[in-house]
Amino acid sequence: MAIVATADAGLRATPRATILQLRAPDLTTRELEGEATRLVKNSTIPVLVSSRCDIALATGAAGVNLPERDIATEFARGLIRRALIGRSVHALEAAVRAQIEGADFVIFGPVWESTTHPDVTPAGLVALHAVAGSVRIPVLAIGGVTEARIAECLAAGAAGYAAIRMFE
Repeated sequence: MAIVATADAGLRATPRATILQLRAPDLTTRELEGEATRLVKNSTIPVLVSSRCDIALATGAAGVNLPERDIATEFARGLIRRALIGRSVHALEAAVRAQIEGADFVIFGPVWESTTHPDVTPAGLVALHAVAGSVRIPVLAIGGVTEARIAECLAAGAAGYAAIRMFE
């Protein structure tokens, strides 16, 4: 999963990603809707919108990814019924809760130190393995993931990975 801040960045990442997440917290609602509309219209792979069910619904995005402190998964499901709903989590308990609430996948991390979350202690591969082994839904590793670390994520049980810097 490529996490991008603009439609242009998403379209550049498309050849190397399997799914896109538009995450642009500094944009206004109107700007975010414009970026999402353009990305959904022009992308050949599914697009998720971070935290904004309204924008996902309005633009025909494939779904949303909800931060851990966002609305409950079941409420998002009530808003956008036939969509992918993911949840970003930082602990095993949160991953299990996301699964119980009906999330389709979780993004777990940071696994390693990350420049986008410098104040968060990395969870490590052992924690990634514990999460992946404790839920039935796919777990994507995030945080410090590089091309060289992808194999380690998969070996720890992750179904894949999400990255920001790798797709810039």
